[in-house]
Amino acid sequence: MSRKWLSNFTLAGIIRLLMMNSEYQKIISDRVEVSTALNSWKRVTEGVYLHKFGIDPYEGDLFHETPIGLYVFNLMQEYLPQWALFLLFVVVDLTTALCLALTAKHYAIELATKRKKQKEKNEKLNKDIPSSSALYVSAAYLFNPYIILNCVGLTTTVFTNLLCSIALVSMTKRSVLWSCMPIALLTLQGLYPASLMVPATIYVASTAKSRKVSIITMLVTFTSILAALVAISYCIMGSWSFLWSTIGFILIVPDLRPNIGLYWYFFTEMFEHFRWLFIASFQINVGLLYIVPLALRLRRDPMLLAFSYLAIAAIFKSYPCIGDVGFYISLLPLWKHLFQHMQQGFIVGCFILFCTVFAPTVWHQWIYSRSANANFYFGVTLAFAIAQIFLLTDILFASVKYEFAVQYGINKKVNGNEAKLLLE
Repeated sequence: MSRKWLSNFTLAGIIRLLMMNSEYQKIISDRVEVSTALNSWKRVTEGVYLHKFGIDPYEGDLFHETPIGLYVFNLMQEYLPQWALFLLFVVVDLTTALCLALTAKHYAIELATKRKKQKEKNEKLNKDIPSSSALYVSAAYLFNPYIILNCVGLTTTVFTNLLCSIALVSMTKRSVLWSCMPIALLTLQGLYPASLMVPATIYVASTAKSRKVSIITMLVTFTSILAALVAISYCIMGSWSFLWSTIGFILIVPDLRPNIGLYWYFFTEMFEHFRWLFIASFQINVGLLYIVPLALRLRRDPMLLAFSYLAIAAIFKSYPCIGDVGFYISLLPLWKHLFQHMQQGFIVGCFILFCTVFAPTVWHQWIYSRSANANFYFGVTLAFAIAQIFLLTDILFASVKYEFAVQYGINKKVNGNEAKLLLE
């Protein structure tokens, strides 16, 4: 087993380093599917240079990282040569895979403990507990094409994914401080990850003597850390201009350059006097609409709840990239015991594959050959979003079917043949 782990991490690191030092690195970093206004390393570099010359990088529409990120990236570019910078991105990506593997290990133990307490009647369900999911999750992240391109393109989503993975593994360990700290950093940078406080609070409260006290502790800790981070950011910049260029930029969506999301085309075609109404509708959809219903339904499985929030944010956020999509897709092996209850895996897989191939093709036809237009590219991004929605709903329905099968011990054989459980 140790050889598999070592070979996987070594091979993944070599692949990333080889691609970073190839002629394709610049092409990948310029792709709209990889780099957005929020995670582009080119924008980070320009923002750092402006700050060095005493110019506020938040003036205009160029830099959208947090002041803390600006300080860290300034140190990276000042003291690290290019080869060391490439190596740092690879190491961070490999560390993220390791954190996800630890998350999968803890979650597998948690599932096994739950099943023993439930005294299952169906023996087959006991065999479906994902005991080897840690290896599968790490491999799914290490060799995910979206994640590899995200790392090779030198996007800051590499660091965002690391913070997300730290938050997930801290949830499974019921750590208050280490759950709240990365979520607070993610909230200051991207706003939407604030929803991860719900599954983190459920995890901590599930083993606490007093649930009310644990919930209050989580809220106070998160609020305090977030307020401290905002105060540190103000001290770095000496003004509040960064709030408008980070959280304000995400909420108002002023940059309508094409990406894999749904906002850019919709608001390009939108009448200006309807803009604020639909911005509010879009932001409520991604930020607030699903938090309470999903929390009530998935309160017994907070890891699946966190996965759902991450998937919803990756689908409906203002400026998504394939790094966001690749991160939550890498978590799918956590629920390989649900795969037998999923019905749309082949369709979703084909959709995602075709959209991945067609996106750069249609982009070339639109921008370079001029034999297509924006409708073609938006059609691909719309199909990509629909495929992700189908994937999320399919796994949520599969969890419902699995719970039903666990509770009632359904015999899955009809007339001696394997049968599928369908929700009518």
